[in-house]
Amino acid sequence: MTMTRGFVSDDPYHYPPELLTLMVDVIPLLCRSKTDVVGFLRAGGAPTSVLEPIQRQLAADRSSVNKYAIVRTVLTTLNEHGDAAIRPRRQILRQVVEFEQFSACWPNDQLKARGLVAEVRVLVNVKDSFTRIEQERERERRERIERQRADERSKLDLAQKKRDLHAKLSRLYATTDPNQRGYELEHLLNELFKLDGLLIRESFVLRREDGQASEQIDGVIDYAGTPYIVEVKWWADPLGVDAVSRHLVRVYGRAGVGGLFISASGFAPPTIDECQRALAQRVFVLAELSELVLVLERQGDLATWMREKVRKATVERMPLFRPWVDV
Repeated sequence: MTMTRGFVSDDPYHYPPELLTLMVDVIPLLCRSKTDVVGFLRAGGAPTSVLEPIQRQLAADRSSVNKYAIVRTVLTTLNEHGDAAIRPRRQILRQVVEFEQFSACWPNDQLKARGLVAEVRVLVNVKDSFTRIEQERERERRERIERQRADERSKLDLAQKKRDLHAKLSRLYATTDPNQRGYELEHLLNELFKLDGLLIRESFVLRREDGQASEQIDGVIDYAGTPYIVEVKWWADPLGVDAVSRHLVRVYGRAGVGGLFISASGFAPPTIDECQRALAQRVFVLAELSELVLVLERQGDLATWMREKVRKATVERMPLFRPWVDV
């Protein structure tokens, strides 16, 4: 039977009182003579400096010290040596735990020796169990702390990325080239949706068999298991019905999808009315670009933003609801 290291090395005093008492009781029973006791302790690594005084005493007068006193003196001394004597304490304990040659003991001592060795084994196993439990708790504590730290680092990283996106989005308002502005806006919104885990696919073009473009899709996001086809426009004036109707048709032409239309210039009232009627068929959500700017400013997340907008659209038939504004 082997002894795990945790019992000895993790205990500040190494041999607690109950174990020290058992060791003092059992080792003399495992050795027939005082010389055998000294040899047992020497085999366990007890240093010569500890054993020599006992050997001199035995040489001068063997009757002046018994086997129990020898063991107690040596083990107590090793205990007092602290960390410097970890190895011999561990080895001597291992010799006891692994002892099997009880036929070498005095016949009258064999049964008692077996019982005491068994008690040492039980005590070591119990202590090691507690040690393993504490070690497992400590491991779990360290892992929990590391997860918390990783989560904090992730949140800080996410917050910085949103600040960067907010700065880039704000700079777009100064861009005069509409084509460049539209391209960069699509890219920024894709990055934003990706950051909050909603993006399924970035902008792409569907083509006919002859290679001609049939549809330009600005992106696809997922909310609550439903894909939403995204359309983005940055025009000078509020969008009329004609500007939004193509996207409505695109959504109607696909089963099980919703629509999200983002405009930098808002929507004309007739457009909102038309989209409200469309809610009888599909979930169609209108959004102003300023809403996303506000989300970034407040370090909000788009999942919460979408939840509020979809709830208003489906329950209250409001295709255009601006969280944190229309309250």
